[in-house]
Amino acid sequence: LIRHHEVEELLKKLTLEEKVSLLTGKTMWEAGGVPRLNLPRLRFSDGPHGARGEGLHGTVGAALAPCLSALAATFNEEIILKVGEILGQECAARGANVLLGPTVNIHRSPITGRHFECFSEDPFLTSRCAVSYVRGVQRFSAACVKHCV
Repeated sequence: LIRHHEVEELLKKLTLEEKVSLLTGKTMWEAGGVPRLNLPRLRFSDGPHGARGEGLHGTVGAALAPCLSALAATFNEEIILKVGEILGQECAARGANVLLGPTVNIHRSPITGRHFECFSEDPFLTSRCAVSYVRGVQRFSAACVKHCV
């Protein structure tokens, strides 16, 4: 782990090109990395229902969590935290640093097709669920909240 004061020192050592490279993708599932300073690339795994690893179709043995709408329907932040922990562990086990999830978009119309990826039409419930999910994931890897429109 890099400590706060070490981050400041590393930032001073980075060239402008290296700073930009930290924000750009190297592959579909990797970004950044500066070998000169021993900064590894970030590896991502798509979520929010499971850590697929480095692909679009998953890997054998990947855990599949209930969809976020089903989790929100429990109204149980502890269960959602535990699911987040499991997904964070799965992400780390696949060598990924960041799980791309949860999806926090608010349901606005019953005819859109991706509601299963979101928690709820209620902003308060969505916020409580998202906080629990992220806290669980981030015990083992990073969570990247997505699709917030």
